[in-house]
Formats: sequence, C-alpha cells, structure tokens
Amino acid sequence: MSIFFNKSENKEQKLNKLNIVIIVGFLICGLFLYFYQKYYWPKIDLTIAGQELKVLVAKTPARQYEGCSNKDNLGKYNGMLFIFNDYTRHPMVMRNMRFALDMIWLDGNEIVDYAKNLQPEPGKNERELTPYLGRVKNNMVLELPAGFLDKYEVKIGDKVEFKR
Repeated sequence: MSIFFNKSENKEQKLNKLNIVIIVGFLICGLFLYFYQKYYWPKIDLTIAGQELKVLVAKTPARQYEGCSNKDNLGKYNGMLFIFNDYTRHPMVMRNMRFALDMIWLDGNEIVDYAKNLQPEPGKNERELTPYLGRVKNNMVLELPAGFLDKYEVKIGDKVEFKR
C-alpha cells in the first residue's frame, strides 16, 4: 500500500485513495466479466452417427436467444447445442439466420425428433417467424448445418455420446 500513500497524508486522504483503488478494481473485474460472457461460448465434444463433433453450448437464456443468429456459418464448430432446465416442447426459430439448419430434439442423449433443411426467414419480425417444435418433450436441441441428417442417415432413437 505504500506505493499509493505517503506518510504526510491524513487518514481521510488515504481512505479516499483506497476507495478509488477498490472502485477501479471492481470496474476492471466488471468489464472482464462483461466481455467474457459476451464473447466466450462454452463448447462440448460429442459423437452422433459415428461423427465426432465440436459444438458450441447455449445454456443461458441470452445465449439461447442469440443462437446462430447473425452468423454466416458456424466457423470452426460443427453445430450448437441448446441445453434447457426443463422438459417441454422447446420452440426454435430461425431468427436472423443466414444459413439453413437441421435440428435435432434430444431427451438426454436420445434423439426424439428432428427437422431437416430449415431455411432462413429474412425480413420477418419476431411474431412472423416459424416456430419449430419437437413432437415430444425434450431438454436439448442440437442445431447442425443443413444436410447432416441425410448425409449420416440420422434417425429417431439414435444416441448422442457426450464427451467430458
């Protein structure tokens, strides 16, 4: 602390400087957390239809809302896994999408439904977007580039192996 305070300062000046140091520290931590949450996506490796994939994970409502929106492609990842806290028929939309997707609804590690070759819906507002729902309750949705389901002959009942 001696680098911040000299002996001739009174206690009030020292407390003011200490408060400033603490506030600046909190601001730096807050900025780090903001940018970390904004740009860091959790990832997971999984195997489906014999194909090893690295996918982004959307667990929070903000990440789930954003999904693959406003991206030209998935970059170096093979898909995106949406993990929900409840079992229901989770509606998915093609909000601000620029590429087509295959969607797989999962109950744990079992495929319970899928939809092929879902196309972007440019120019549609939120209420006009087509909601896609699995036919049965699920707790995860896996989005993959369109054509994956046909190429690897994925079907209902197939299992997804999650790597730790």
